[in-house]
Amino acid sequence: MTLFFAAEDSGFFEDLRERFINNFITGDRWKYLANGLGVTMKITLGAVIIGVILGFLVAAVRATHDKTGKLRFLNAVAKIYLTVIRGTPVVVQLLITYFVILAPMGVDEIIVAIFAFGINSGAYVAEIVRAGIMSVDNGQFEAGRSLGFNYAQTMWYVILPQAFKNILPALCNEFIVLLKETSVSGYIALQDLTKGGYIIVGRTFDAFMPLISVAIIYLVIVMILTKLVALLERRLRNSEH
Repeated sequence: MTLFFAAEDSGFFEDLRERFINNFITGDRWKYLANGLGVTMKITLGAVIIGVILGFLVAAVRATHDKTGKLRFLNAVAKIYLTVIRGTPVVVQLLITYFVILAPMGVDEIIVAIFAFGINSGAYVAEIVRAGIMSVDNGQFEAGRSLGFNYAQTMWYVILPQAFKNILPALCNEFIVLLKETSVSGYIALQDLTKGGYIIVGRTFDAFMPLISVAIIYLVIVMILTKLVALLERRLRNSEH
């Protein structure tokens, strides 16, 4: 009986080894995942930059209107942008950006993906930042004005630093969600991480190892980012003391 189970285990691990070699070693198929990971990180980083810049600008417009009643036209444009972007699926936005807006101009697919995901992320970042700004007590505005700051200076030097601490967890969660959302980049023929795994499946007709590997890579990246966010939050808490 012991020899039987030993033989079974040996056969299982031998089969696993052969499948690993077939999926990743033969033909250097592991490069599909490595190259795809590089594309995913490029898209994510570029989209984060666009999302942060756009999000803070939209949040500033919305918060200024809420507090002062000014910038009505810009606030109306911002509300339309937020409604459209948050009300439609990101994959549809990606396809429209590629096939309708930028592809006829011959723009590179990676630039298209960065632009589409950045625009999408900016809408969510804007609402997160606006909520953080509105959570700061109005007395802080009055304190800034008493120091001789104008509205913009008060917002930059007094309000935003306090709001940033409040919104940091939600902001970082948005970036983690953005990383995972880029997995639909294959819809515009981009060989991202998910697409790389799918290409291996098409070569080997073995879905288990390539797709599990893709999931593990995403999981590891998210865990690393979560750990870094926790360290940053701890440092911010310590700085308050």
